[in-house]
Order: sequence, then C-alpha cells, then structure tokens
Amino acid sequence: MSRIPVSTPQGGLTRAEAEARLAAEGYNELPSARPRPLYAIAWGIIVEPMFLLLMTCGIIYLIIGNRKDAIILLIFVLVIVSMSFFQERKSERTLEALRDLTSPRALVLRDSEPQRIAGREVARGDLIYLSEGDRVPADAMVLSAQNLAADESLLTGESVPVLKHAPPTNNATGATLPGESLLFSGTLIVQGKCQAQVTATGRHTALGQIGKALVIEPDEPSRVQTETRQAVKNIAICSTVLVLILIIWHGITQGEWLTGILAGLTLAMSIMPAEFPLVLVIFMGLGAWRLARHHVLTRRIPAIEMLGAATVLCVDKTGTLTQNRMLVSCVMVQGALYHFDTPDSLIPENYPEVFHETLEFAMLSSQRDPFDPMEKAIQETGHAVLAGTEHIHDSWTLIEEYPLSRELLAMSRAWQSPDRRQYVIAAKGAPEAIIDLCHLDDEKAATITHHADLLAAQGLRILAVAKAAFRITELPEDQHDFVFEYLGLVALADPLRPAVPAAVRECLDAGIRVVMITGDYPATARRIAEDAGLDASGSLVSCAEMENMDAAKRQESIRNANVFCRATPEQKLLLVNALKDQGEIVAMTGDGVNDAPALKAAHIGIAMGKRGTDVARESSALVLLDDDFSSIVTAVRLGRRIFDNIRKAVVFVIAAHIPIAGISLFPVMLGWPIVLFPIHIVFFELMMDPTCSIVFEGEAEEPDVMRRPPRASDSRIFDQNILQLGIRQGIALLLWLLIVYRAALFFGCSADETRALTFTAMIIGDIWLVFANRSWVRPMRAMLLKPNKALWWVLGVALAVLGIGLFVPFVRELFHFGAISLLQVAITVAATVL
Repeated sequence: MSRIPVSTPQGGLTRAEAEARLAAEGYNELPSARPRPLYAIAWGIIVEPMFLLLMTCGIIYLIIGNRKDAIILLIFVLVIVSMSFFQERKSERTLEALRDLTSPRALVLRDSEPQRIAGREVARGDLIYLSEGDRVPADAMVLSAQNLAADESLLTGESVPVLKHAPPTNNATGATLPGESLLFSGTLIVQGKCQAQVTATGRHTALGQIGKALVIEPDEPSRVQTETRQAVKNIAICSTVLVLILIIWHGITQGEWLTGILAGLTLAMSIMPAEFPLVLVIFMGLGAWRLARHHVLTRRIPAIEMLGAATVLCVDKTGTLTQNRMLVSCVMVQGALYHFDTPDSLIPENYPEVFHETLEFAMLSSQRDPFDPMEKAIQETGHAVLAGTEHIHDSWTLIEEYPLSRELLAMSRAWQSPDRRQYVIAAKGAPEAIIDLCHLDDEKAATITHHADLLAAQGLRILAVAKAAFRITELPEDQHDFVFEYLGLVALADPLRPAVPAAVRECLDAGIRVVMITGDYPATARRIAEDAGLDASGSLVSCAEMENMDAAKRQESIRNANVFCRATPEQKLLLVNALKDQGEIVAMTGDGVNDAPALKAAHIGIAMGKRGTDVARESSALVLLDDDFSSIVTAVRLGRRIFDNIRKAVVFVIAAHIPIAGISLFPVMLGWPIVLFPIHIVFFELMMDPTCSIVFEGEAEEPDVMRRPPRASDSRIFDQNILQLGIRQGIALLLWLLIVYRAALFFGCSADETRALTFTAMIIGDIWLVFANRSWVRPMRAMLLKPNKALWWVLGVALAVLGIGLFVPFVRELFHFGAISLLQVAITVAATVL
C-alpha cells in the first residue's frame, strides 16, 4: 500500500524541503537499477575459482624457476580476464542505455513554479502534473483529473487501461484509498491529464515492494559451474597424491631426490586441469557474443548453457506472446460480422457499406491523435478502410467531451461540421453502458449482450458504439440526455507476435514444454494459447484456486495444465518454484514488474528489452533486445550446441591428458630415460588450450540438436559415458606412444632422439583426437571435410612450431630433442595416422 505524504502546500514543496526528504528517504530509484561499479565487475571475475586456479599455476611456474612458462601462462590469464571484463562491462553499458530510454522525467510544482526534473529527484509529497504519454515517476494520489486512464500492464499484465479519478473529498487525506485514485510508478498515462501528490518513492512504491522478492531469491550457480569446480577439485587431489608417490618412489629407488621432485612437478603440470575452467570461460564468453549478434543480451553467462537444458518455458502473455497493443479484430452490425484478419480486409473497396457508420462513429468518439491503445487501433483501422469516403471527418471541430465515469462506462464526443450545419455526438463504451444510453428494451438489450458475449468468449475486448444528432442550442450537461441510436460492436484484440507460433512449434519439437501464465480471464487466455500453438485442450488453472490447493493436488494440476490465468506476482513465483520442485529446468519470459520475482527464481529469466522494466531486466539472465520471441529458440539451439561441444572438449581434454601423464609417469617409475620436461608441457598446453576451447566452440550444432528432447535434468558433463570415452581414447594413444618410445630405443635411437619421435607421435595423436571428437554421429571422412576455420589455423600453427622444434638447431636444444631425419619423422607420422 502506498504511503500517504505529509501535507503539501498548494505551491508544492520548496527546493529545501525536497532535498531534505531525498536525504532522509533516498532518491526515487530502486537498488536493483543501480549499475555495478567497474571494480565490482573486475573483482567478481578475479575471485572466480577458475581464474584463481590459473593464477596459481602461473605462480607455481615462477616458484620452480620457469619464468618463460610463467609469463606465458599469466599473460594468457590476463587476456581471458580482459575478455570477460569487456563482455560484462559491455552488458552493463547496454543495460544503462536501456535504463536511459525508459527512465521517466517528471513535471513537478516546486517553489510554486512548474519544473521538469529527473524522475529520481521526485520526493514524497511533490505535486506532479501528468498528461497523455507521460510515464508515472512514483506512486501518487490523484488530486484532480480530466478523463484520466492509465496503462498498468507492466504491473498487472492487463493491456486494458484503468480509469482514474480523484477520491471523494472526505477521503482525500485518509489512510486507505481506492485503486482508482492511485497512480503507480512505471505505469503510463494513456488518456487525459491530472494533478497528483506523490505518496511513495523508490523502494516504498508498489514497484519497489514487488522488487523485495528479488532480494529473497538467491542466485544459483549453473550445473556446469558446480560440476566443473568439483571435477577440478577431484583431479587436483588425485594429481597431488600421484606426484607425492612419484617423488617418493624415485627418491627411494634411484636415490636422486632432486630429479624426482622435478619429475613430480612435471607430472603435476601435465595433470593440472587448467583446461576445464578455461573451456567454460571461452565457451560461455563466445556464446554470449554469438547471442548478442542475434539481439540477445547475456546478463549471466552460465544461463546460456542452462537454457540448452530447459525443459519448461513459462511465458507471460501480455507483451511476450502478444504485442501489448490493440488491433481492431472485427465489427458486428445487426449480427453480421466483418473480420480484419487479412491484408485484403483493410482495402476500402472490400469494406461493406453496412459497417461504415459503426466504425465512423467509433472514430468520432475517440481522440484524433490518441495514446489509448484501443482508440489508436480504431483510428488506424478507420483511416485504412474508410479512406476517400465521406465518413472521415478530419475537418470537424470538437465542441464537447463527456468522459468515462464510475457510474457510466462510456464516453462521448460532440462535433460540428465545418459549415455548422451538422452537429453529432458519438459514444462508445461497455455494451451495457451503451444499452443504457440508448434506452433499449429488454429484447434488444439481450440480443446485443448475447453478441458481445460471443465475441468476448474469443478473447476479444468489446466496445459498443452509438450516435445522436442535436442542435447547438440544446447541448445538455449529461450524455444521458441525448437521444442515442445504437449502431454496432467493435471488437479489439491484443494480437500475437507474428513469430510466436513458429517459435512455440520449434520449442515443442525440441521437447520443451511451453506454459502460458497470464493475469487475463480464462476465455482470453485459452484463445491466445490456441492461436500460439499451445495445447489448451486440457483444464485451465486459475492461479487463485491453485494457491488454495493442497500440495499434492497443486503438483498434479501444474503437471497437467499448460495455461494458468488470473495470476498475481506471488502466484507466478509459486508456479515457477513448484515446477523446479518437480525437477524441471525452468526458463521464464516476461517484461513487467509483475514478472520480476519469477524471472529471478527461474533457472533462466528472459526479459524483454524494449518495453520491459528495469526490474525485469535486472532480474533476468537474458534480455531480448528486439523483443523477438523467436530469439528464444536461437538461444535454446545455441545452449544445446554449447553443451554438446563442451562434452566433446572434455573428452578431448581427458583423452589428451592421459598419454602425457602416462609418458611423464611410466618412464620415471620404470627407470627409463625421462621423456617430457616442463617446456614440452608448455607447448602441449599452448596447443591444447585453443584446441579444446576455440576449435570445439566453433563446431556447428549436430543435425538433430532441435529434434531431440532436453537432456535429463540430472545429466552431467562428466558422466560415465563421457569419462569412459575419454579414457578409452587416451589409453589407446598412450599405448601407441609407449610402443613408439620402446621401438625408438630398440632401434638404437638416443634418449633425445627417442624424445623427439615420441613427442611427434603425441602431437599427431592429439590431432587424431580432435577429428575423432568433432562429431560422434558423423563418419571421420565427413569430419575431415567439415569446415572450421579455427581448427586449421590452430593445427597449422602447431605443426609449424613442431617442425621448427624438430629441425631448427637452437629451438631443438630448448626442446631437448636429438637430430632426427625427415624419413624418421615421416614414418612416425604415417604409422600414427594409420
């Protein structure tokens, strides 16, 4: 409930009074709307475990004296941190631009003078002036109004404007006010003008009260984040144990403790799972970049992967499935209907004469340049189908208005022709109000009511239209005194976004359940759901009834229904949490303040960027900058592709680490010449890092990516199948490397020559692993021909550096390689490939 301000002088607050109240109560803004400072963004990136791990690796290199290796790794870390910082800062700047577009300014009375100030500077007790098109800057009580209506769809989800008026005189200072006398922050004045007194600002507004739920709902890390951190922890523990065993074993059996320590550190670096967090960072960062190219802003990068796992998409109707604007759907005259459902229906020659007068007087009862969405729709349609006829009266003069009232839900406008020979009044409003104005008998009234009910059952908004003629000297004070003639009905609809049916169909084909949540009535909700392609054949659940159900019945209703109507913000949140309790991965779309708590609670909140509120955008993980519902499908496809490619990269990392760890371990344990030194590990990492991140990230999605159900809610990146596949590939390559190693020694190669040949075989084997894991459903030949620019660049650079290491004497010494012939290299490469 809005707070009532202390009394305000007729001249408004003084500047000093306003500053004092702002100092005491804070600026008129929500905490969630404040952009994060640069240091907060940077600190949030730096304290991520994945970056701390990489920094630790660099420090270890420094400790053991490998400064070159340390510098290379730390530079690499710096580059990744910079990329992440740039991405997050870019997201923040985009949101700041959106805030600027939607931040209202206010016309207030300060020091007895009207002043236009920033919305954040409005104080409790300010007197504000509002007119059509103004955004309400704070909660306020109407003091005086003229034909006032407000669009509260951002709060209530209802696209029909709400009439507003001043409270009765004896209640103007009471503690409780009717909703018709209150204006709410963030809503839009679509008709009339008023003076109002601010009752609450910032977090004390209705918008701010809803925002409190956002603080209660905690941010949840993605499953991939959690799983990756656990995998890194487990591998780090295992590697520590292996390193200690290797050092002790070598020290006891060989008596060379220093060599054992160096071998142990080499093994530690070979096993160190730096690629896992790197894969996550690169995949998600590039995923956010790819989404941005499709006008989807990523506020929380892990949500990209989560969206690919979504099993339920909860969709708000108003502004998400629909366009949140009204269009004339049809006109009914004496039971006959004319539908505006095709482009041809808007051609003047196709619009029958019998319907002309109804639309003509509907236009005359509306403002010429309206803000009200229904009046705007009537004017647009009328000018389209009545163009070139005598039914367009742009030159007529308005001489009187009769506004809506609580007693009569109809409005009338009186006009005179340019020659002053015709005086007419046009009325439109609720059918029962027009029936009253026309003084119709019971039979005619019942017929009109029946027709209106038939149209309302289709989810349409119904206005009845009437006309009257008069003499200028007879203009009465009340519209009831005119002799009105009933003309017909005009039905309006909040239409679907054009791309919605195809996007919904693709979601259903991908096994994603689509659930519509709306504050609308059941008939409207069912019609919109059917038009969108949802299965609305089952029961529609009223959220008020759902809230009163016992837990078992509620879960049953939620499991079986796809349409939930008459939803409040608290009930949307209840529904999202109930779906989560059923093990679903929930994505939630919305644009209004009423959607914000559910957006926050869902695994993936998706807000509309153009007309969405700051609170909705701040609560969400993704923002659709163009408000295109079909962009969600693009995000789902990308999310699934990312998860698939992460799994491929994980298999590659596991398979590539096993041979390098084995080659580091077995020769030392068995007393053979040591094969790998830290420089080889560095080369290996510099090849592996871009391969497992950039190369696999660039792989296109599999053909069936949007024709298969979402992965199981408990599926893991490091599941048994993935681990087994990586281990099998890694062991196969390790066995081959041991064969190459022993064969080289058997044929009389020195330790340095054996090292060169074994390392060559290992690099060629890693290239084989790349092609083997590019796709698990396509043949190897297809993988050799499948385009991937990053792949050929990475492999080309790796082979070039390998060639330099083998045949350039200075570099060969750094790698501790012996001089080998081109024939020996060719035999090793050919044997490994075969």
